[in-house]
Amino acid sequence: MAMVGALVVPAFGEDIQPAVLYDLGGKFDKSFNEAGYAGAEKFKKDAGVEYRDFEIQNDAQREQALRNFARRGNSPIVAIGFSQATAIEKVAKEFPNIKFAIIDMVVDLPNVRSIVFKEQEGSYLVGLLGAMASKSGKLGFVGGMDIPLIRKFACGYVQGAKAANPKVEVFQNMTGTTGAAWNDPVKGGELARSQIERGADVVYHAAGGTGLGVLQAAADAGKLGIGVDSNQNHLHPGKVLTSMLKRVDVAVYDAFKDAKDGKWSNGVKVLGLAEGGIGWALDDNNKALITPEMKAAADKAEKDIIAGTVKIHDYMSDQKCPF
Repeated sequence: MAMVGALVVPAFGEDIQPAVLYDLGGKFDKSFNEAGYAGAEKFKKDAGVEYRDFEIQNDAQREQALRNFARRGNSPIVAIGFSQATAIEKVAKEFPNIKFAIIDMVVDLPNVRSIVFKEQEGSYLVGLLGAMASKSGKLGFVGGMDIPLIRKFACGYVQGAKAANPKVEVFQNMTGTTGAAWNDPVKGGELARSQIERGADVVYHAAGGTGLGVLQAAADAGKLGIGVDSNQNHLHPGKVLTSMLKRVDVAVYDAFKDAKDGKWSNGVKVLGLAEGGIGWALDDNNKALITPEMKAAADKAEKDIIAGTVKIHDYMSDQKCPF
């Protein structure tokens, strides 16, 4: 009887014990981490498989948390955020039979899946929409930690804005140079207000939890914010023009599902518009803000980007923004 059971089980997929390690800011940051949480929750609902998760409070906990998951036999373990790379590299070598995945960084090991996104594509689209919505011809951008990845968002945003209005002016500020820059809504609000005082009437953030302060400041001033990663339109209905969707939920869900279905692969996965990993949000909260002309322009740009007729500059390739 045991033999029959052993033969039947693989038809239902592999028995997995998935886990998620969130980055600083926590799983309810309403942005980057929370998108990952949503993917894990969807998998749990669809597959009926429980998962473990952990929210780090400081950098020192990364390695410890990953090792604790691995010792318990959790696999695959998905680490959210580029800052997890050093810890993943170390722990994945110690546990070669455990499957790991990392979001936003490449770790070249046989048991690691690296998932990166074409954030510049979605940022281009929201920049285009922002410039079309702007009455002042001045936009703002507030980044979190000052790193090339966030400059990549900013550069795509500027390129999209200038495609709609070559004379547009884009103010840019970064929140800080440490991990604390992802979780400082007070500073985010201050930076947004300073840009609004200079004339910006649309402000886009790529700043995790810090961005909640950016959206609040824009709403309070009667201006428009642009959300990021998760759909943040609902946070201030009618005051968030749109949100640049970075489908971390899809990345987490697919990692869990591929492991369960016996289709796991290591190496680099790149998710952009064409792969359904990037987009922009249109719903009841912002539909009154998006004119038919704006939607048509964004839809056309999306098709042109996917077709390759519009090339979006990737800041990561040369760390310069020519716009």
